[in-house]
Amino acid sequence: MQEHVVIVGGSSGMGRALAAELVAQGSEVTVAGRTPAKLEAVRTELGVRTVEMDLANEQDIERLFATTGRINHLVSTAADVGGAYQPIIAYDVAAARSAVDSKLLGPLLLAKHGAPVLEPGGSIVFTSGIAAYRPGPKASLLAALNGALASLAAALAVELAPLRVNVVSPGWVDTPIWQDVAGDAAPATLAAMAARLPVGRIGHTQDIAAAIIALLRNGFITGTVLHADGGHRLV
Repeated sequence: MQEHVVIVGGSSGMGRALAAELVAQGSEVTVAGRTPAKLEAVRTELGVRTVEMDLANEQDIERLFATTGRINHLVSTAADVGGAYQPIIAYDVAAARSAVDSKLLGPLLLAKHGAPVLEPGGSIVFTSGIAAYRPGPKASLLAALNGALASLAAALAVELAPLRVNVVSPGWVDTPIWQDVAGDAAPATLAAMAARLPVGRIGHTQDIAAAIIALLRNGFITGTVLHADGGHRLV
């Protein structure tokens, strides 16, 4: 049977790079996301199946897996974390709610509804981030959410065994989100970090895709965090 991988957040950035590589390897891929235009683009360019859904909506998640049939792997690279970057003394919890939904509750609900359709030997991979290990100012919630994903994966690896559950933790990756985070200063900001990293460069989306695929393929890894951060935790 052809391998079938569901990628939530696969219409852009790291998720799209993963979808492209899996298609190149002969896998069947279903991409789920919120933005119709991005979904149409990835469907046209890569030939994948697409499903419009909101990770904060449990009914959407349930509907997704009602349409996929049996699958081999489930990957989530989706996150809506814009409201998470706030100084703690002026924190607006309502503005940050979408980050909690997409970064923690969404993955939990993906496991709830995705596990029943995963084939034996299948796996789930979540995406966290360097903020859990090298947090910066205004990133307290994001650090907490990324750290929580490691604990969630460990707990689910026990509860859902023999299904495997893992996390990839990217470092700084050159994606369009940096334009939103740093604006015109994005190139200089990325260059400064590249000079600090042991590998001497910022990550590419293909680096993270390769790390995720490594976890999908290795049946002896579960309940762990794979750091694809260029050594960011060391500096």
